Amino acid sequence: MENLMFVYCSCKVIWTLLVTILGYTSSLPVGDDSICTAEEVAKYSIIFTGKWSQTAFPKQYPLYRPPAQWSSLLGVTHSSDYSMWKKNEYASNGVRDFAEKGEAWVLMKEIEEAGEKIQSVHGIFSAPAIASGTGYTSTELEVHPRHHLVSFVVRIVPSPDWFVGIDSLNLCEGDHWMEEVSVDLFPYDAGTDSGFTFSSPNFATIPQDTVTEITCSSPSHPANSFYYPKLKILPPIAQVKLVKIKKHQLGLPSPYLDIPPKSNEIIDSDSETPLDCEVSQWSSWGLCRGQCRKTGTKIRTRFVLLHPANNGMPCPNLDEETGCEPENCV
Repeated sequence: MENLMFVYCSCKVIWTLLVTILGYTSSLPVGDDSICTAEEVAKYSIIFTGKWSQTAFPKQYPLYRPPAQWSSLLGVTHSSDYSMWKKNEYASNGVRDFAEKGEAWVLMKEIEEAGEKIQSVHGIFSAPAIASGTGYTSTELEVHPRHHLVSFVVRIVPSPDWFVGIDSLNLCEGDHWMEEVSVDLFPYDAGTDSGFTFSSPNFATIPQDTVTEITCSSPSHPANSFYYPKLKILPPIAQVKLVKIKKHQLGLPSPYLDIPPKSNEIIDSDSETPLDCEVSQWSSWGLCRGQCRKTGTKIRTRFVLLHPANNGMPCPNLDEETGCEPENCV
């Protein structure tokens, strides 16, 4: 009897321990990669490079009023409790204003309120605008073990509500900070304006759509400025690079850290996107011209919608002639 009681008590203790361990495990954050145990804050240089060239993106490339350019960069270092924007989710009012008009006031207020309420924001950073589609801009940011994620947005100018950016990039790997990170950037639609082209007039999306990535085939409409159906993937329209600043480099000027000067015009020769000629539908046939009782000719025409670029398919003939019998002959 005593042996049976001992076995019962032992099983009860083991079961209690097992339940306790399982309960503790289930309360842990999902994925050890999200836990940062680095001891100190870290500083980074962030270099944004625009690659929006006429060679890489020849379709409807904005040359004037205004020409292709980038807004200022607005970013934040934060914890997983905060999100500036997310793919397939609705953009906030602040992100909408920034993506449509480049206005940062509402977005700044949203960031400040998130920081005050749940202490999810460590700092805000910004970099100057770039006055052309290709060029550099840079600034510095600080991350903390509890705020090791980086998010930012840069508006594509001109555009309806298009932007590039990063959502919650993790700069911490366990107990240490990453030395360098490079990310190719592709265009996103904020889901608040229904324009297809860079210069589309303001036409609000009602009801609002979610943030979606713009690809070479989506939106699937020939008028879309990024519609290149022969490509498998768009070339990167921009790139961002983050470089950890070593302690002995703090306070030193940018050239020492091998950062290009701000707004430095570059020539992007990596990507040449072929653009085929696009023409309109044929017009109706014109009047038949010629002498009575003899075969005459009539002509129809079409015009160029989009001129070819980068060795794309050349334009076909823009007029066509065929035989006919002259009308109204006496």
